[in-house]
Amino acid sequence: MAVKTLLCLGDSITDCGRLFDFPPLGNGYVSMLHDRLNHSAETIWKTINKGFDGFTVSRVLEQIESDSCIYTADIITLLIGINDIGLMMNTNRTAVQKESMLQTFVNNYRRLLSVLSRTQAQILLMEPFIFPVPAGYQTWQPYVKRMSDSIKKLAEEFNVPYIGLQSPLLELCNQFGVSRVTTDGIHITALGHELLTAALLSSEFIQ
Repeated sequence: MAVKTLLCLGDSITDCGRLFDFPPLGNGYVSMLHDRLNHSAETIWKTINKGFDGFTVSRVLEQIESDSCIYTADIITLLIGINDIGLMMNTNRTAVQKESMLQTFVNNYRRLLSVLSRTQAQILLMEPFIFPVPAGYQTWQPYVKRMSDSIKKLAEEFNVPYIGLQSPLLELCNQFGVSRVTTDGIHITALGHELLTAALLSSEFIQ
């Protein structure tokens, strides 16, 4: 029987209470994914949740540069970016400063992928997302879209899969209502986490 290791990197959406309330995997998509994967009799999956509430891409980069667990993983998922947008939008930055911060994000994301690509793991990149309510988040949407486009280009550059999430989550909102999908415009409900889980399982690399 094969044994594989899944490592999930990201911010609070990945963390999902894993440090204090729901150790060690949290109560979101990472835990759901672990349960689904271990229904198979062919492979035993060891799942590691390294998501941290409040993390930006630079914090993930710092984390993995001092953590050898990336070299034992067979698959690494990465969902990061919305806290970088939050720093841009919530700190009275000028338009020029926002452009600089967005470019810094792209540079750090490229550095992060350079480190991850030195491992033997299959890397899966997940699209950051935002919801149109509360109304204040509508001003974030253009920057989130540009960030997502940049990540998609980096996925092509490094030849790794890119999993789109923004459109499917908005479609879920249209179907069930926004309050059934997100708790605050950034974080997602169990229904939202089910969608992330399904999106990852649909990848040919997680079987």
